Amino acid sequence: MRVLLLGGAGFIGLHLARRLVSDGHQVTIVDDFSRGRDDADLDRLRGEPAVRVVSADLTAPDTWATLPSGWDQIYLLAAVVGVRNVEQDPARVVRTNTLVALHLLDWVAPGERVFFASTSEVYAGGVTAGWVPVPTPESVPTTISDITAPRFAYAASKLLGEAAFLHTARARGFDTVVGRFHNVYGPRMGADHVIPEMSLRALRGVDPFPVPGADQYRAFCHVDDAVEAMLRLMANPAAAGQIVHIGNDREETNIGDLAKLVLTVAGVSPVIEAAPAPPGSVARRCPDLSLLRALTGYEPAVSLEQGVRSTFSWYREHGGR
Repeated sequence: MRVLLLGGAGFIGLHLARRLVSDGHQVTIVDDFSRGRDDADLDRLRGEPAVRVVSADLTAPDTWATLPSGWDQIYLLAAVVGVRNVEQDPARVVRTNTLVALHLLDWVAPGERVFFASTSEVYAGGVTAGWVPVPTPESVPTTISDITAPRFAYAASKLLGEAAFLHTARARGFDTVVGRFHNVYGPRMGADHVIPEMSLRALRGVDPFPVPGADQYRAFCHVDDAVEAMLRLMANPAAAGQIVHIGNDREETNIGDLAKLVLTVAGVSPVIEAAPAPPGSVARRCPDLSLLRALTGYEPAVSLEQGVRSTFSWYREHGGR
């Protein structure tokens, strides 16, 4: 296949690119390299004959005129993500995520198939209010409880993208699949997410060891499992027009217990200090994967311990970068 990865130098994008290349496909990565420009993993991919890497700003209309058409699959992964980025500059989040989605919508050709990356954050307001169940199915209402809160800027931008693609795809003659990611983690993720952040503090020998939101619960999905789910969804025509959760519902864990696991893997024993959860953080998050299983037969393959060990090892090997 000929596959276009928009935002392919990011966390999930590069893992997906490596898997596609190993499966024998031709991959074009388009990214503005706001992260990952000096990345050894990306450099190794650049050397693959089946890979083309393009540096471009996907918010600029002129960029799209230079991209070829005729793709078997297109993955829209380009977005401003991370709680720190969202809280520091929500206007940038809304502008970037919306412009990229709408430019792609104008550019995509009939017959092509698009994966739109969305987020479990669209449920945060409803979970907190108590009317959204956990584990959460795709059928429940999405809620932006306070549009003035910076944290909701990300969820709002993703809901707009979902609506734009789902309402336009059939009329324009292309297929789209919306994947709502639930707490995907793994090597090369950056430093602003809980498992890498804990790993980096463990490597620095922080003691006492603060654990914000220690009483909260999450179901973490290793990036290799997320990539497998994406590929299965994109290979199934029945997934077109669907919103599907991507995650791991087998090992919901308490954040305090997660900290203990990270510290055990690191081989250190600091004093753990429970701390308040970040503002706007939901008490519990876990997906209902019934639809994903029905469409693809997917089952998570990477246990939390395996995933934490591989993630910690990557950060240790890369000197905490």
